[in-house]
Amino acid sequence: MTSDQLFTYFPDLTDTQKQQFEQLPALYEFWNNQINVISRKDIDQLFERHVLHSLGIAKIMPFLPGESVLDVGTGGGFPGIPLAILFPDTKFYLVDSIGKKIKVVQEVSKALGLKNLRAEHLRAEQVDEKFDFIVSRAVTRLGEFYPWIKGKFTRTSKNTLPSGILYLKGGDLADEIKESGLKVTQYYLKDHFTEEFFETKQVIYVKG
Repeated sequence: MTSDQLFTYFPDLTDTQKQQFEQLPALYEFWNNQINVISRKDIDQLFERHVLHSLGIAKIMPFLPGESVLDVGTGGGFPGIPLAILFPDTKFYLVDSIGKKIKVVQEVSKALGLKNLRAEHLRAEQVDEKFDFIVSRAVTRLGEFYPWIKGKFTRTSKNTLPSGILYLKGGDLADEIKESGLKVTQYYLKDHFTEEFFETKQVIYVKG
C-alpha cells in the first residue's frame, strides 16, 4: 500500500497532514534500526498494517476538537500517532511501560511537528487523569485491559458515542468478550477497508 492509496480512504487531508503521513516510512525505518519497535516483515507494510489499521478507529469515531484521548501500550506510536495527525485539534497522550519505545514515539512526534501529542514512560495504572476516549491496539485480553483504565473517563463528551474504549482487535473474539463480562459493540473494519488484512480486524467499543 502506498500513501496515495491511504489518502483515498481519507480524501479531506490537508497538505500538511499528507506530508506528515508521507514522512512516516522513513522515520520508522530510521528508528526501527536503532530500537526495534516494528517487526521486520511489517516495516515494509507500514501504511496498511500500522497506519491504516490505526486509522480504523477514525472510521468508527471521528474525534472532536478539544477532546482528549489516551493511548495505552502505544508501542512505537500506534494507534496514537496516525490519529494525532488526522485530528490535530484533539489532544493525545501516549503511554507505554517500555521506555525505549516511548523514546521512538517522542522522536517521531517531534520530527512530524505534532503539537497535540505527548508521550510518557508510564503504565496505564499510573495515569492520574481523565479522558474522553481511551484507545489501544491489542495489548492484552479485554477483561485484563479494562481494570487498568476503569475510572479514567470524563462524562462530558458530546461525540456520537459516550466516552469509552476503542480497542483494535482481530480474530474470533466471542470467548474473550464473554470472559470480560463487558457490554461490547463490535465494528468490522472490512466494512471500511478492502484490503485482505482487515478481513478479521475489529474496533471494539466499550462505554467507559
